[in-house]
Amino acid sequence: MNKKYLLRLKQQLPIIAVTLLITFAFLGHTAGAYQWQFIQRLENFLYDARVLLTMPGSVDNDIVIVDIDEKSIAEIGRWPWSRDRIARMVNELFDNYDIELLGFDVVFPEADQSSGLRILEALGKNELAEVPGYREKVQGLREQLDYDQLLAKSFEGRPVILGLYFRASEDIGQSLISGVLPPPTFTQKDFAGKNVFARRAKGYNANLALLQEAAAGAGHFNPWIDDDGVVRRVPMIYEFQGKFYESLSLAVARAAFGADKIEPVFADDIPLGQSGYAGLEWLKLGFLKIPVDRHVQALVPYRGFQGSFKYVSAVDVLRGLVQKEDLEGKIVLVGTTAPGLFDLRTTPVQKQYAGVEIHANLIAGILSQNIKLHPAFTQGAEFVQLFLTGIVLALLFPLLSPVWATLAIVLMLALSILFNLYFWQFQNMVLPLASVIAMLLSLFLVNMSYGFFIERRGKRQIASTFGQYVPPELVDEMNFDPKSYTLEAENRDMTVLFSDVRGFTSLSEGLSPGELSALMNAYLTPMTSLIHEYRGTIDKYIGDAIMAFWGAPIHNPDHARLALQTGLAMLERLNALRVEFRERGWPELHIGIGINTGMMSVGNMGSKFRMAYTVLGDAVNLGSRLEGLTKHYGVEIIVSEFTKNAVPDYLYRELDVVRVKGKDKPIAIYEPLAPLSEASLEELEEIDLNRRALDLYRDQDWERAEPLFEELRRRSPDRLLYTLYLQRMATFRQSPPAENWDGVYTYLEK
Repeated sequence: MNKKYLLRLKQQLPIIAVTLLITFAFLGHTAGAYQWQFIQRLENFLYDARVLLTMPGSVDNDIVIVDIDEKSIAEIGRWPWSRDRIARMVNELFDNYDIELLGFDVVFPEADQSSGLRILEALGKNELAEVPGYREKVQGLREQLDYDQLLAKSFEGRPVILGLYFRASEDIGQSLISGVLPPPTFTQKDFAGKNVFARRAKGYNANLALLQEAAAGAGHFNPWIDDDGVVRRVPMIYEFQGKFYESLSLAVARAAFGADKIEPVFADDIPLGQSGYAGLEWLKLGFLKIPVDRHVQALVPYRGFQGSFKYVSAVDVLRGLVQKEDLEGKIVLVGTTAPGLFDLRTTPVQKQYAGVEIHANLIAGILSQNIKLHPAFTQGAEFVQLFLTGIVLALLFPLLSPVWATLAIVLMLALSILFNLYFWQFQNMVLPLASVIAMLLSLFLVNMSYGFFIERRGKRQIASTFGQYVPPELVDEMNFDPKSYTLEAENRDMTVLFSDVRGFTSLSEGLSPGELSALMNAYLTPMTSLIHEYRGTIDKYIGDAIMAFWGAPIHNPDHARLALQTGLAMLERLNALRVEFRERGWPELHIGIGINTGMMSVGNMGSKFRMAYTVLGDAVNLGSRLEGLTKHYGVEIIVSEFTKNAVPDYLYRELDVVRVKGKDKPIAIYEPLAPLSEASLEELEEIDLNRRALDLYRDQDWERAEPLFEELRRRSPDRLLYTLYLQRMATFRQSPPAENWDGVYTYLEK
């Protein structure tokens, strides 16, 4: 593994620990060790958003709602209506409109006494007991005035499903039980050895026994209201005193499908954190499958806003004003949208939504197999996703800058949402989303805050200390481990470069101050850019001269190569600058470059009045001397033997062995030409010929050395070096060197 990355991890251990701590906190919530309400609220919000985003928005014409609306109440009277009118509506629907099935989202728990039959019967027993034929007359009217019997008769032999309501709590001032329940859908025997956590009731409002016996079935119309007051699911079965009763939507769908019974289907696996969960995940009606959650609830597959099913007014049905094709062969639900009857619910798609249409959505979803699956195993999937996400981010954040960290979070958020939407839309499955989003945002905020308040302090210190010397990308690199960089002086093996403009004083005399400033900016800017490009550190500008070094503040074993590449690149860039300068009427610039490699002292040096991050030592002085020698040998760049040895894969022309002022030990100096892989045959031949000529020169074999230098000058007449050696040999012929001469040329001046 990359050492820099490992070092970064070590530096980031506190925030990594916080990242993992946050991750495990979210894992605890997912595992059920505790509950965070804000996560559930966010989950509800995201669920509602997905419903709104993906609902089809079309109208289902297979289910029709007969609406006890404000129009009906205005014309007929307030609810509840007399049972004879309900019976007449039932007969109208089946006899004249030929509907397939009728479901009631209303309950008939008490006897209807609006006909006055009981009063007439009481009078026959008391005040009118002696009136001849009175009792017989009343008995003859019973069939017409027993409205409950009329309604029961309208149910007989027809697929009519009644509604009922379970009480989850003991309401003060209300009877806990009224009416009779239908036969239970399941008993405890059906779930032997299984734990089924259906919602439990403490009482109920059901229908009169007379009506219940005449109907084909009954189901509860209790929705489940979440903590935020929104109906997102409906219990498919409710438990009362150990028996289980189906919902209205399930009973209607079962009757429409013609299924005799409902089969519970259990999963084999036990989800994470739910020991003892038996895994009831499906209810089957023949080949139809209804996915349910832990509490045997089904998610309501909302088609759209209210009106996704056709509504007809109840009064229009009674008066025969509805087109037959609107009802013929349809599943019909009787319910209400009148505000005063309190059956308007808050749903994900609308704040005021008719309760009867909730059941219509469920019936349509059961028959079309469009109910979302929310199995318990998604909890385990959520746990794994959170764990892997937390680990990845803990290891990834130390590598990333704030911009890249932001992009990474945005990408992970986008992928999580797209992945979730794919399962929602194409697999019909609801996967948790809130925990992942909340954890990603929490980790991002914590890491960004840490970077801003803690790391930024160290980065500011690095930037203020080294920003004026090194390029921004090196400052960024140093920020990975700011504690490793210091201004304290130390000895290091480094490479230094000096460059100077030839004859600058005379050049500047012909320029105005403004022109001189513009020229220097135009020259120094690209030269500095090249030094930065090759990871160098600017030491200082000395007028027209540049001093730079490699190997500090960042350790770099390739410092000699980078310095050499920089020097050659500066010469190449200068050729292009000369063209620009000629076009602007400025004089051409020529520079000399000296490069040396060796041990140097580097650090913050100066006085109490001014400090600078710089290098000192004999190796630095030698680099400066080499730059000064370039004009003596007619070359633009000179490197020492130490730099040459550090970069052996370049082609060099040996210039001389010299003893510069201030040093007793002779140094071989060279002119670097190009990488060996790019050298031409002519260059290689010239270098070999130069080496042989220098060997003869140092052996004082002037006779054999002279023709070789003459040949070299013929090949390169503009090269001063060969003329220099011919002049030296002419001098030595007249004044031979000492017998112990070692071939070294000594410079007494800088």
